[in-house]
Order: sequence, then structure tokens, then C-alpha cells
Amino acid sequence: MEKAKYIWMNGEFVPWDDAKVHVLTHTLHYGNGVFEGTRAYKTAKGLAIFRLRDHTKRLLNSAKITAIKVPYTLEELENAQIELLRQNSFDGNVYIRPLIYLGYGVMGLYHVNAPVEVAIAAWKWGAYLGDEGLEKGIRVKVSSFARNSVKSTMGKAKAVANYLNSQMAKYEAIIAGYEEALLLDEEGFVAEGSGECLFIVRDGVLISPPNDNSLESITQDTILKIAHEKGIPVERRRVTRDEVYIADEAFFTGTAAEVTPIREVDGRIIGSGSRGEMTKELQTAYFDIVYGRNPAYEHMLTYI
Repeated sequence: MEKAKYIWMNGEFVPWDDAKVHVLTHTLHYGNGVFEGTRAYKTAKGLAIFRLRDHTKRLLNSAKITAIKVPYTLEELENAQIELLRQNSFDGNVYIRPLIYLGYGVMGLYHVNAPVEVAIAAWKWGAYLGDEGLEKGIRVKVSSFARNSVKSTMGKAKAVANYLNSQMAKYEAIIAGYEEALLLDEEGFVAEGSGECLFIVRDGVLISPPNDNSLESITQDTILKIAHEKGIPVERRRVTRDEVYIADEAFFTGTAAEVTPIREVDGRIIGSGSRGEMTKELQTAYFDIVYGRNPAYEHMLTYI
């Protein structure tokens, strides 16, 4: 990770190496914290944050779900992210990580009396699954870990604790020689990747599982908007692992993953074994939007 100059912490810009917390920080012990992943792209008009309002709303929704009272408004958090990018004078694409966590002061499971802390970091970051993956696609393993059940955790929150499930699935996939994991729900239907939503293509139809057991993805929503504009037939329905095996195309979407083709799942080659035509079309359209090349979607960009 490439260091930046400053991290925003509780309303102040703190030098990167001084952005520290106490070892008895409540979230470190008990896992109640929420975060976001947001990207800013270097457009022809300068650096622009993609769907800043939507990401910041989801951050606050996550805090509400996990019963954390945030001491900042939506507008204050948006302005903090904008000003952070200005202060750091980035010269390339940036990943933004807002984090709301419970700080030092009390221990024990009852979290309400713990102080609420907010930090926002940003750094230069390229393709999450590699530049080659964006073009040639990645190899994916269906995980032995089921996605967290909605009966025991709250998947609509981008909560710190939820990601142990994703972390173990990703670890399992990588040590088995794959690049990413695909998690099923407890009934055996596709939920999502370790940090991405899944799309498949069958006979010209774009299919993506509902968000019953996954985060409501902002990137997924963007791809669905693009598909609607292009007149591509869309189905939101349950998908089984064997249907993924016989898909014509498959790809992951997410703020970090962007639009990453899947060329293989569990040793089965997907389609032609390379980026499919619809995947390429949607990927190109997505990058045109985030880089400010499509005026119809410019309202999704916040220029710095």
C-alpha cells in the first residue's frame, strides 16, 4: 500500500503514520464497526469520486443496522472525503476507506457506552484482482464456507465482523490455487464472492442473484442501469453453482473488483475461457462512466 500524506480522524487531518488507535479499542475486540469502499478516478476534468452520496448513505445505514450512533452528518462525511483527496493531492486513481468504529473506553459486549470514532483513509490503488484479470479473467473456487446466514448476521451492513467469513473463503481459494472465492448461501444458492457480486450470461440474458443474502452493491446497481439503457434482458433470480458452470459468460462486480471477468469456476471453463462479449461491453461502458466519458452519467461523479 502506498502511503498518503494524511488520514482524516474525527474531524482532523492526521499524518499517515500518526493515525493510531489504542490496543483496547472496542471494535478490535468485538468486531462492531462499519466501513465503505469508494473509488475516485482520474478523469479528463480531474479526480472524481464515483457515487459518493450512495456510498456515504450506505455507510450510515450500516451504522444504523449495527446500532452505532454516528456523530457526523451525511454532508459532513461527504465533505471530509472530498477534502481528504484535496489535502493529499493524488495524481492517480484512489481508493477511499471510511471506517466508523468503537474506540477505547469500555470493555464488554454491551457496546453503547463505547466512544464512536470515525476515520477516513485514501490511497492510490489499481485493479483489485489485477490488470490482467480485467482483460483475461480470473479463476474462481466455490467456497466450502457458506455466506453468513441472515438468521445470525446482518448482511445489509458493511460490517467489520461480516468479513471474517469473506476472509476465510478468500484464503481457502488462494491456497487452493485460485484467485477468488464464490460463496453459496446455506440453501446452496449463489450469494456473492468474498467481496463482489456475481453476474452470469446465458443465451443473451444477464442474470444476477437477488441481494437476499448479500450486500446491496452499488457497482452491481450501476451495471444493471447500464444493461437497462442498452436494452439487455435482465433477470434477478436465484442461481445454483451448476448453472454458473454452464454459463456463457460470468463476471464479478464491486468497487474494488470493478468489472472482472471469470474464466474458470471449479475447473470448469466458462464460455470460451476468456472475457465474453457482453462482459466486455458492460466493462467498457462502466469505465466510460467512472472516467467521465459518458455525459449521461456525469451526475454520479463528484469532482475534486
